Amino acid sequence: MFTGIIEEQGTIKNVKNGALSSSLIIEASKVLENTKIGDSICTNGVCLTVTSMDEDSFSCDVMAETLRRSNLGDLRPGSKVNLERAMAMGDRFGGHIVSGHIDGTGKIREYKKEDNAVWVTIDTSKDILRFIVEKGSIAIDGISLTVAYVDDVCFKVSIIPHTGEETGLLKKKPTDTVNLENDVIGKYVEKLLTHPSGDMSNDSSLSNHSKGVTVEMLAENGFM
Repeated sequence: MFTGIIEEQGTIKNVKNGALSSSLIIEASKVLENTKIGDSICTNGVCLTVTSMDEDSFSCDVMAETLRRSNLGDLRPGSKVNLERAMAMGDRFGGHIVSGHIDGTGKIREYKKEDNAVWVTIDTSKDILRFIVEKGSIAIDGISLTVAYVDDVCFKVSIIPHTGEETGLLKKKPTDTVNLENDVIGKYVEKLLTHPSGDMSNDSSLSNHSKGVTVEMLAENGFM
């Protein structure tokens, strides 16, 4: 599990493309501290496993499914990536729950400066927008951010100077692709409340779940 608080920006040293997959070598420093082979490092929001490492870089494999779902296929030598090690037990929880399993991508529409902050507008699909709520959390290229606006075609976040300096988001340009991971809590809540069929449908205590959130379901479960 990750928190969306970026530890450093790494640099792609090498990309080796296979028929459908690829392997990356990423130059880094801070995220290599106390890291060992088999550990997870969130790379532009994608959880990748360290397969080898030396004093200033680590290697990881990227499967075909990850390339289809993310922007990792756009990386080239010299590209910058946001990096975060998996959260250690007892660490301070600075962002929100980030799994490193992204839901899809969006495209940057525009940047707009407002005093010390920069508004970023991102277009994405309805499947992703349905889980985005104003003042809720979203991970963009692995960065934990607060949603400041959302409608049926886009959402917006506001970036403070520290976040802009410590991550690569403001270094991208309009039309660039970003990885998006919705708040995992919202996805699980919807799944539990809308489970349509199967053995669960025969359980009277779950019968109202297939109807979504109803007055009857809320009363049955003690919310009213």
